[in-house]
Amino acid sequence: MELDLSALMTEKRNERTVNIDQLSTLEIIQLMNKEDQGVALAVQNCLPEIEKATNEIYQALKIGGRLFYLGAGTSGRLGVIDASECPPTFRTDPELVQGIMAGGTKAIITAVEGVEDNPFEGKNDLVKADFQKGDVLVGIAASGRTPYVYGGIEYANSLGATTIALTANQNSELGNIAQIAIEVIVGPEVLTGSTRLKAATAHKMVLNMLTTTTMIKLGKVYENLMVDLNASNVKLKERAKNIVMNVTGASEEVAEVSLQQANNDVKAAIVMVKGNVNFEQALLLLQQSEGFVRKAIERA
Repeated sequence: MELDLSALMTEKRNERTVNIDQLSTLEIIQLMNKEDQGVALAVQNCLPEIEKATNEIYQALKIGGRLFYLGAGTSGRLGVIDASECPPTFRTDPELVQGIMAGGTKAIITAVEGVEDNPFEGKNDLVKADFQKGDVLVGIAASGRTPYVYGGIEYANSLGATTIALTANQNSELGNIAQIAIEVIVGPEVLTGSTRLKAATAHKMVLNMLTTTTMIKLGKVYENLMVDLNASNVKLKERAKNIVMNVTGASEEVAEVSLQQANNDVKAAIVMVKGNVNFEQALLLLQQSEGFVRKAIERA
């Protein structure tokens, strides 16, 4: 891929911010805030593509596939953040949603230069992660041309896996080779080329939608409550107790006892209380209901 950034929207100068270096603190943050107000609307324009991507991810995960994010720099870090938050939020296996970034784990904190320019590194990292045909790859790159991500998408395509490109430029190179292109056009950045700003904000919003919607469809949410959270610390244990109380109307004592009997499995505790069944029966009901609390309660 030839390097030609001049035509990229993410590299153009923002005429509204050319005097930003002469503004006061308040004026700078007011200007940034005004620019950010267009980000959600840019994401809104991509909802049809986000819907397609989410449905593909859901179908893959439902039958045993996994979701992989691949990116470099800020894009890679966004993928790592979203992946790392799935286990505590939805009690998923850490293997289910994985974030891979150019340069490896150390690059999350300290920039590793040069790796993102090598398409073979993207492929190699997916090979190391045992990426399979039944998995889904979301390649994240604001520019839409990062060689590391390009190589990863090419490899995933060669396996017959589902590929999604998340970029901030129209008709991007990544979008052209991926099966689904989510191209969120937020316009020139406040600081020319600094895609850690509007582009990154937009991409975080999209990633929120992809995983949250998928997990809801997989039965990890009841009403608007995180009933499949991993109660691994004091805060989350308290949240788990409050969820059981909120859903069932049980007292604090009953909620605590049910969670203890359920080994802090919030779903099971809810079914135990609402269905008046024991832990083993609750687990069976949830299994028969494919993990959906509402269906398990109805069965009980």
